[in-house]
Amino acid sequence: MGVAAGPIRVVVAKPGLDGHDRGAKVIARALRDAGMEVIYTGLHQTPEQIVDTAIQEDADAIGLSILSGAHNTLFAAVIELLKQREAEDILVFGGGIIPEADIPLLKEKGVAEIFTPGATTASIVDWVRANVRQPAGA
Repeated sequence: MGVAAGPIRVVVAKPGLDGHDRGAKVIARALRDAGMEVIYTGLHQTPEQIVDTAIQEDADAIGLSILSGAHNTLFAAVIELLKQREAEDILVFGGGIIPEADIPLLKEKGVAEIFTPGATTASIVDWVRANVRQPAGA
């Protein structure tokens, strides 16, 4: 598989029953302002909807924002669905209210990175640029 042309494409999603999306919108805007294409799915998405969107949109990455406490279940479901759909090349990262003790477990399951409260938008943009495929000409 070669390097895809065009900007990095990121699906930003709010899985589950969490109804607070200000942080997700801030991250979506920061990624967009950094030249990436961002598809924001809106609130209350199921893991199936998120994975379907990522595949349909030919996304390079999925960024999940989870504040509800269901991070272990929701991240695992998205990663498992990507495996089932043979779309493991889509990188999964996320953030929210996630206890430090859970981060190593999430990474073992395949989550590439977790950003906790206080992470700057610049650090997230830099991480995406460094870890998601590079656009043509970069």
